[in-house]
Amino acid sequence: MTVTIREARESDADAVSRICLLTAKGGQSADDLHDFKELPGLTYAVPYVKLPTTLGFVLIDDKNSGPGEGEVVGYTLASRNSREFDRYAAEHWWPILAEKYPPSLAQKPADKEFMELFRNMHGKSEARVSFGAANMHINLLEPYQRQGWGSKLVGRMVEALHKEDPDGGVTLGMDPRNLAVRRFYEKFGFESFEGGKFNELGLKFSKAKVT
Repeated sequence: MTVTIREARESDADAVSRICLLTAKGGQSADDLHDFKELPGLTYAVPYVKLPTTLGFVLIDDKNSGPGEGEVVGYTLASRNSREFDRYAAEHWWPILAEKYPPSLAQKPADKEFMELFRNMHGKSEARVSFGAANMHINLLEPYQRQGWGSKLVGRMVEALHKEDPDGGVTLGMDPRNLAVRRFYEKFGFESFEGGKFNELGLKFSKAKVT
């Protein structure tokens, strides 16, 4: 097994959406919660390989493929500018999904929750944007966890964001069902910030503990 990291591409949309589904229940698979299995990814992953202000890195298991061309098994995705991302998505992303997925289609509660969210999508809070312009997400399939790959993905993302905004910062939200992951983020310097919710953490790049 040869595992590598490369920049995310728009063509990775289906792969990151699948990973999002398989980790969407507090780090576990949410496949059983959805008839419309694309909904978690359309919310938390796919926009970050399609919309302006975004960047990302994907973890690749090359297996029998050429370097960087194997299976996508993890990702870290971000927006450099959360406010601009929210503005663009409000005009060009969520309305399309709201029209395509009316809540009347839903038979399962989780599907209905996402379909209703498309009609009233929340943007990043003023507290988050004031702390740092960027926001990020990270997910890995279970067989690739606890092997240091998550740390490498975080390191690549923080390094890339730091280069673009040396005095800035980045925030993230943790799934309330998986708050134990807080310890993972804290080792990089992520911490609670003023006005943030209990499941939100932020990192000032000047305090980053990554190599």
